[in-house]
Amino acid sequence: MTAAPGPDPLRTLVEQALARASAALRAASVPTEALAELVPARRRMLIRLAPTMRPLGEVWRVGSLLISADRPGWFTGGTATRAAERGRPGYQSVSREERREIAAAALRGGYPVGTPVSFDAVPLPLDGDGLRALGPDAPVGVLSIGGGADGHPAEDVRVRWRAGAELSTAPTLDAFLTERVRLISEREGA
Repeated sequence: MTAAPGPDPLRTLVEQALARASAALRAASVPTEALAELVPARRRMLIRLAPTMRPLGEVWRVGSLLISADRPGWFTGGTATRAAERGRPGYQSVSREERREIAAAALRGGYPVGTPVSFDAVPLPLDGDGLRALGPDAPVGVLSIGGGADGHPAEDVRVRWRAGAELSTAPTLDAFLTERVRLISEREGA
């Protein structure tokens, strides 16, 4: 018989840091953003269906991370828009027209005009194995910090300031979230 695996210390560390940050953001009445999946334009029979957004929940944007407001979870990346009417084409630039179409997709997804919506965000793992598997381009990584009490190496989750940056100089997840949440809370209170 094999022994059941013990608790995952990295998962505990991440979940506690996210829970503290969420509680502080909620207490400071920091507004959330919608999290959505962009559903591209498609055809059904002969009818062209315009792009839309499928709601996935609510998040807070904390630096390069998105923290879920309605369940334990966090994300990276993502693009932000505000729900808006498409309007008439202005043909100023292709990129401008694409941004207008994405804003209209948020409106078609059921978000009221002006609602901030983040989409194309990539979920980050909560467990130690998933975190260790992240590459150097991920905004977070695991750093071995010496021997733990049980003889296994102690590890910490760190937040990079840019892709590829060394983890040894990066702040811990808890320090990063504490500082960012403080700044966001002060800005919202001003």
